[in-house]
Amino acid sequence: MSRSAEPQTTLIASAQRALRLLEAAARHPSGATAKQLARDTGLALGTTYHLLRTLVHDGYLERREGLYRTGPAVSGLTREDSPAAGRSRLDRLLGRIAHQLSAAVHFAWYKDGEVDLVAAAAAPGAPTADPRRFRAGAHAHAAGKTLLALMSAEERRNHLARYPMVPFTPYTLREPAHLPLLPRHGPQRAAPITQYQEYALGTAGAAVPIVLGSGLAAVAVSLPMTQAHRLPEIAAQLRNRVGDDLVTAAFGL
Repeated sequence: MSRSAEPQTTLIASAQRALRLLEAAARHPSGATAKQLARDTGLALGTTYHLLRTLVHDGYLERREGLYRTGPAVSGLTREDSPAAGRSRLDRLLGRIAHQLSAAVHFAWYKDGEVDLVAAAAAPGAPTADPRRFRAGAHAHAAGKTLLALMSAEERRNHLARYPMVPFTPYTLREPAHLPLLPRHGPQRAAPITQYQEYALGTAGAAVPIVLGSGLAAVAVSLPMTQAHRLPEIAAQLRNRVGDDLVTAAFGL
């Protein structure tokens, strides 16, 4: 009998609900609350909590600061060299860095002509950026400014023609000539690129570049302005944490 022809009575509803929760959590790389996952799956909140406890216990989910995200057991279901495994490693690395630095961490790259937020990890008091306006705000957030700094003049012109330098705040840079520039050879030796309330009022950020062949990426930290005095030290620590494991996980996606 084919799978589609199996009678409904042979299906285990609790297994189906657990898999729906895993799928929903995978759509939130920065983590989601139990209430959010219950809404996403249409499950009752009590049922959601019961299944989440089981999934966390068995390592399929991780719970950190009240947020649930996929755990190490999920990556064990895929080949180590698969994109899914690489994404899982990247999420774990970013989560570890966010915890160590007590700052939100973002990984972005320039691919197929676009500046995209690939993964992010929040920290207490430091939420992650809104991915819906990430491309259009590349001239304002630290990761985007870093990627623009690494682009060729033509790539930068093309990007800014599609995404003009509109002001997100009164502090947003508005002229291409004011954007920083970085060499593609040895950019990690340059000082991290920063932004202070250019992307969102009340936040500051810094980013370090990653160049692997023709691949351009950036890892950024974000803090509330009340902690902006920590930014130089945290940016320096971030640069020290950009190692081969992060590069391999990121460009292996």
